[in-house]
Amino acid sequence: MDTTTLPFERTHPLRVPPLLRELQSRGPVHPVRTPVGDPAWLVTDYAEVKRLLAGDVLGRSHPDPDRAARIGESVLVSGPLGNYATEPQDSARTRALLQPHFSPKRIRELRDRVDVLTTELVDALAARERPVDLVEALALPLPVLVVCELLGVPYAERTEFRAWIHAAADVTDREGSERAVEALYRYCQDLVARKHADPGDDITSRLCATDGVDDAETAYYTMVLLFAGFETTSVHIGYGMLLFLLNPDQWRIIVADPDIIPNAVDELIRATPGPAGGDIPRYARKDFQLDAVSIREGDLVLLDNGAANHDPGAFPEPDRFDIGRRADAHLSFGHGPHYCIGAPLAKVELETVFRKLVDRFPRMRLAVDVEELRVHRNTQTGGLVELPVTW
Repeated sequence: MDTTTLPFERTHPLRVPPLLRELQSRGPVHPVRTPVGDPAWLVTDYAEVKRLLAGDVLGRSHPDPDRAARIGESVLVSGPLGNYATEPQDSARTRALLQPHFSPKRIRELRDRVDVLTTELVDALAARERPVDLVEALALPLPVLVVCELLGVPYAERTEFRAWIHAAADVTDREGSERAVEALYRYCQDLVARKHADPGDDITSRLCATDGVDDAETAYYTMVLLFAGFETTSVHIGYGMLLFLLNPDQWRIIVADPDIIPNAVDELIRATPGPAGGDIPRYARKDFQLDAVSIREGDLVLLDNGAANHDPGAFPEPDRFDIGRRADAHLSFGHGPHYCIGAPLAKVELETVFRKLVDRFPRMRLAVDVEELRVHRNTQTGGLVELPVTW
């Protein structure tokens, strides 16, 4: 069996790479080499990705982390994390601590604030000289504003921590990633100290007041939420708008009937391409069989959520962007015990963005040829570098 080296070459920012589509047609699991040359198993089948997410055979930790296979050089997203012996208990405790901060009640409370923040950005967008880069004007700043609101981080400090987050996520520069993570953690330690002195109505302050959670743990949770809080949402805003710009019939539908935007958001999340070769790394916690493949404890397993979301067995005509389809079973936010706790907030942001855009810019269109668009190559989440639009 031939071994493919990641990442796959993309011929279009929104299409499944041809080689990935070919592998997917051959079966559910494939031997690959990561960009740093390590062996891994790539799972591309919807049913198998969902089953593995729901089970307990995979984890983020490794019994011998120094020898674990990696997908890149980022210290946060490219290799093992956590304590192998206690990962299940640690994961359950983390979810129990953080889940209440993303409860339906809390999300309802945040919805109005997201609306205000989005309106301010859209107002500023409307006043700019055209064409406008929608990534720089909206897709990047909105999730940053929201996560600042959520964690009690001063928005004026965004330039610093955004630079650290981008450097921490760089899968090509280990030393730069390590320095950025250290700087980001020190920043969060300082934030925790400030919250003790002047608490607010935010997650960091509430964690500071939680019994059994010390300052080091609070700083770590704040760092992780800050890191995770805007990259994925930013990518979905950019790619989502591009999907509509390249499918104007679908754009006209939501312009005429904004009430279907929640369903449209599920479809744009499904249709957004995932990283070209798997999502975050996971490691086998025991030997198991997948199709005809024997996977051993410690093996690196890459669950390709993007490929799974384009599995024709789960979504007929998967390359067609159809906001009328039922797409809420996508796996972009994970599944089961590994479902992203921040997913409801991300959907609120996306729904709000597209409601504002269809209201203010019903004639928005792409200002360059799609072939001119660039995609980030040095981060695991990818995403558009820019999206020039006009109206």
